Amino acid sequence: MDGDYAIGGVFGIRYYTHTPVHNYTTIPEPLKCTGRINFRVLRFALAMAFAIEEINNSTELLPGIKLGYQIHDSCTTVSVTMQVAFQLSNGLDPVFYPRDNCSQSGMVMAIVGEAESTASIIMSRVIGPFNIPQVSYFATCACLSDKQQFPSFFRTIPSDQFQTDALAKLIKHFGWTWIGAVRSDSDYGNKGMASFLDAAQREGICVEYSESLHRTHTRSRIQRVADVIRRSTAVVIVAFTASAELKLLLEELSLKPSPPRQWIGSESWVTNRDMLKFSICAGAIGFGIQKSVIPGLREFLLDLSPTKVAASPVLTEFWEDAFNCRLEKSAAKDEIVCDGTEDIQTLQNQYTDTSQLRATNMVYKAVYAIAHAIHNAVCKDTNSATQCDKSTRIEFKQVLAQLKKVTFSKNGYDVSFDINGDPVATYELVNWQKSESGSIEMVTVGLYDASLPKGQEFSINRNFTWVDGGTHVPVSVCSDSCPPGTRKVLQKGKPICCYDCVPCPEGEISNTTDSPDCFPCPKEFWPNAERDTCFPKPVEFLSFDEVLGIILAVFSVAGACLAITTAAVFFLHRTSPIVRANNSELSFLLLFSLTLCFLCSLTFIGAPSHWSCRLRHTAFGITFVLCISCVLGKTIVVLMAFKATLPGSNVMKWFGPLQQRMTVLSFTFIQVLICTIWLCLSPPFPMKNLTIYKERIILECALGSAIGFWAVLGYIGLLAVFCLVLAVLARKLPDNFNEAKLITFSMLIFCAVWITFIPAYVSSPGKFTVAVEIFAILASSFGLILCIFVPKCYIILFKPEKNTKKHLMNKNES
Repeated sequence: MDGDYAIGGVFGIRYYTHTPVHNYTTIPEPLKCTGRINFRVLRFALAMAFAIEEINNSTELLPGIKLGYQIHDSCTTVSVTMQVAFQLSNGLDPVFYPRDNCSQSGMVMAIVGEAESTASIIMSRVIGPFNIPQVSYFATCACLSDKQQFPSFFRTIPSDQFQTDALAKLIKHFGWTWIGAVRSDSDYGNKGMASFLDAAQREGICVEYSESLHRTHTRSRIQRVADVIRRSTAVVIVAFTASAELKLLLEELSLKPSPPRQWIGSESWVTNRDMLKFSICAGAIGFGIQKSVIPGLREFLLDLSPTKVAASPVLTEFWEDAFNCRLEKSAAKDEIVCDGTEDIQTLQNQYTDTSQLRATNMVYKAVYAIAHAIHNAVCKDTNSATQCDKSTRIEFKQVLAQLKKVTFSKNGYDVSFDINGDPVATYELVNWQKSESGSIEMVTVGLYDASLPKGQEFSINRNFTWVDGGTHVPVSVCSDSCPPGTRKVLQKGKPICCYDCVPCPEGEISNTTDSPDCFPCPKEFWPNAERDTCFPKPVEFLSFDEVLGIILAVFSVAGACLAITTAAVFFLHRTSPIVRANNSELSFLLLFSLTLCFLCSLTFIGAPSHWSCRLRHTAFGITFVLCISCVLGKTIVVLMAFKATLPGSNVMKWFGPLQQRMTVLSFTFIQVLICTIWLCLSPPFPMKNLTIYKERIILECALGSAIGFWAVLGYIGLLAVFCLVLAVLARKLPDNFNEAKLITFSMLIFCAVWITFIPAYVSSPGKFTVAVEIFAILASSFGLILCIFVPKCYIILFKPEKNTKKHLMNKNES
């Protein structure tokens, strides 16, 4: 249609071209489109004509100016698209005018098209150098946003960059990490899939396979892709393909169905109603252009009079194909001739279906965008009205400049372009659901708006139907999720989504699903059995509540009671010969020190504190030195007593009661001095021992200064050895008066216990260190009281006949 300004349109109404054979002897035949008409694309083309007619009837947009159009069929092939691009950029005037008053009827101000990205790239490279604006309604390749390569390209459909990001987020939203990928072997498929794979990698999604196909490929190539899908373990397949390629693949898969697969579709096919016949894609989800309403379009499409149909070869072919008849009277005998009774109102196909206008609205908006750019270039707004001069000659670059600034709203839809020529990205989330009748329908289940803040782009408002009509989200993972308490270990040579779940090592936990690492618990915490939580370590010490502590406490009290009882027996029989003969003063002092020895072991039981740690070691050291000092005094008395019986000896006057007391006090004072220095410089203190056991805390008393501790023990040992030597020397002295034998046995036991104590103390873990120390105290104390006092108590209580001076002085009895 002619007009003051023309707009070009390029649509792939047919799929194939007739390729002539070149013999190089005649002029090649022009390329011819063959194959059946695509009713859906024919609707796109007529939507452009409808929009231009609507604009021509408008009093606000381009008033007084008539727009024309030139619509061409690209046959969905690159060669014809390139030919059409040259034809539109050259103009159609059959006559060359040498003067300035050239007609502009053959020149287009801008071009609407193409649908495919590859065809749009070819067209843009042809018309771009001339600054002819191009507005695509369906080319989504992100590469077309590059203004360095495609400076005059615009589009009303969002770039694949937004769609691929949305697809990756959608897959991540449903927890799918193991997917297959199929793409068209074209700029649209290859570049779109590359963008999707980058987005998927950022979301932690792994791709088991990525296959490409094209409608020109051989069937064996299509079969190979189908076999890959059948053998794969990925349940989810992302198909970034054009409808033509996916149709061939689905036809091949239908011959020998694969296991159920969850299809994720790009907008190029997921909203194509022709694809709904493939039941193996039931449950498919994907992003589609938002549905829209174009008032008056359906009436325009159905307003086909016989005159219009006969005047257009394309409409003639459409009519004959739709009603399966021939308009030409020269039809063959076996062909049905159209008799004029055909009613287009009864047709139900892609041409008449205006229930889900998606790409059609993109065409509609593209035409209006170009019209607004021309309006801004040739019209001026005054106070009274808008004036447009249709004689104004405008250049392509003027329309291009105005197109960049276009901002308007039509039928409730906003139209504008960013610096890359892209619109705001908004999509509908579409789900293929089976109806009650068994047919598959496209149902909008949500929206995606890329302009919203991160994490808020999705808005899902309806339930999904999944593969095979299921209501539960299918699982598509290479490896099951690792539960808390384990960590992921990648399988060698496989993607990061394939891993083994390894339990956390000792002392470490993981408290999240699919944790890549385990982390150690804090110092005073330990993992539970599942190794997913850190609990405070149990605190362990020798307490009065446990069996071992009770037994040791009982023996301590029993030993103290035994010492007190022995002292009571000695006190009641203090005038008896056996008591008087064994230095009763040192005996009572020894029994008192033994009582303290038994009782000091109680300070080792219970939770350590500052006072208990200081008391237990110093009390133990001082009481034991007091004890050994008394035994040493008794031993020296025995030796001196027999020395005194020798003629002319007056040794006893040098070791009388006063000297005995001074000896005991002197030896004890040295230990008191050692303990005082120890407490002043580096005293024992309570501590939490975290090194012996990893899973529990040992409360114990640190020695503070190890030198102080071993000095205390060493001094006790020195006195004990000295006492043992003297007792051994005195053991064979005559008469029953001699108690050196008893002291010898007691000191042998004492030394044996404490020699054994050293390695046992060093090697015992935790609370058993304290138990060993208590055992050594009790054993040595019981050894002293049993060896020294029990035989005497036995004589006092049960053998009184032996408790006489005569018996004690009898040298003949053994």
